[in-house]
Amino acid sequence: MKPRITVITLAVDDLEKSLCFYRDGLGFKTEGIFGTEFEHGAVAFFDLQAGLKLALWPRQSLAHDTGLPLGKASPTELSIGHNVSSKAEVDAVMAQAKAAGAVIVKPAQDTFWGGYAGYFQDPDQHLWEVVWNPQWAMSD
Repeated sequence: MKPRITVITLAVDDLEKSLCFYRDGLGFKTEGIFGTEFEHGAVAFFDLQAGLKLALWPRQSLAHDTGLPLGKASPTELSIGHNVSSKAEVDAVMAQAKAAGAVIVKPAQDTFWGGYAGYFQDPDQHLWEVVWNPQWAMSD
């Protein structure tokens, strides 16, 4: 299998609320919710970077599509890493997330490996790590 990740789908409890968080709060670009004419089709897509999208899909729809029972959400099963160019940018993104309604789980701080990072949770408790890694050069 060649690693060709094109969509990261987050299961959400309230699609409208999550759409507002990512679009209005974090400033992610989207054309809104599509597929409302289908029973389990409502979804919102956001462009993250070239070739990668974020999808928000109701938990019940994901359970229905996979055939798996709707289970209890756990915020510690996955985190999404958002790498930035500086410590100041980590602080700015964390502040933006907090202003958008995110819960700051771990304030930004120096890491044991020489970087700087913090964690926040979106309205559905998905974890985002905002990271500055001095070993990785970031380009816009």
